[in-house]
Amino acid sequence: MGNKMRYKLMKKQLFCTIFFVLLISVCFGQKPYKVVFYNLENFFDTINDPEVKDDEFTPEGPKKWNTAKYNKKLGNIERVLFGMAAIDKEYPIVIGVSEVENRNVLEDIVATPKLAPGNYRISHFDSPEARDVAFLYRPDVFKLEGQYPVKTVIPSLPDFKTRDILTMWGTIEDEPFFFMVAHWPSRLGGKDVSEFKRIAVGRQIRSIADSVLQANPATKIVMMGDFNDDPTDKSITEGLGAKLKMKDLSAGDLYAPYADMLKAGYGTLAYGDAWNIFDNIVISENLAKGSTGKLKIQKAPGSKFYGNIFKQHYMIQKEGQYKGYPLRTYVGNNFQGGFSDHFPVYIYISK
Repeated sequence: MGNKMRYKLMKKQLFCTIFFVLLISVCFGQKPYKVVFYNLENFFDTINDPEVKDDEFTPEGPKKWNTAKYNKKLGNIERVLFGMAAIDKEYPIVIGVSEVENRNVLEDIVATPKLAPGNYRISHFDSPEARDVAFLYRPDVFKLEGQYPVKTVIPSLPDFKTRDILTMWGTIEDEPFFFMVAHWPSRLGGKDVSEFKRIAVGRQIRSIADSVLQANPATKIVMMGDFNDDPTDKSITEGLGAKLKMKDLSAGDLYAPYADMLKAGYGTLAYGDAWNIFDNIVISENLAKGSTGKLKIQKAPGSKFYGNIFKQHYMIQKEGQYKGYPLRTYVGNNFQGGFSDHFPVYIYISK
């Protein structure tokens, strides 16, 4: 083979290699976005606010909540959220949280050294309950257009007061998104006795979602929170009306990706040696299947589930009655120095 022919062949091979590398970069160069929910378990500041029922979490209260314990909790939350960022060296774009007292606590979280580079902004309103819900979001990815706290309504209990349903909306890569975060009524009095409250909240959130989709069917909806029910319970399957299988989805439907994980034995919190997934993320059909726009839910590499639970060895109780459970902040009034009684959950979305 002559030098001229060899040069042409090498040039062709080089061109093909460069083209292939560029193609791979275009297809796989962008990391998927993470959307997170985390119940922070009674994250109060140490200041006694006469307008808030926070006496238990003050230096004078039964838990002797003080600056040292607060800073320990703050460092723990930083460790978990940065740990989630470290999965793929990308900060989550939206983090929904519950059980936080006020904006001051949220500002302390986003200002921690390891989270500050995420440049998070805060969406928060004071609610009728001592523990609020909130969003932390990255303005470089999620372009906020509006936010509003919707009062939670239980029709049969007109005087019932609980956490608001926090909504915010905007765009991600020019696609419209609508987020909701809520902490549904507890199981106080028993699951069956209190179930009607959670069914009512599920119906209310579904009504909000339907209204958003009616106004613009291309809007992708993400609802998250501590639902105090599993994804297979009536409040989600009937109240919210979410489908549990991707194949069953039609336009306008909602999808609950954590049902498969629950059936496989996974959980975000434990009680009586049984695992539950109360921490849920539910999405609209167009985000589940990508029927509008280009962004849609993705499975984590090597996973068979669309939902993910962040569970690290340092977040787990190593001994005693609650061995294997999430390492919580308190057991009764005994300070454990832990993280939360819940594990956080997250999903991936990308093109």
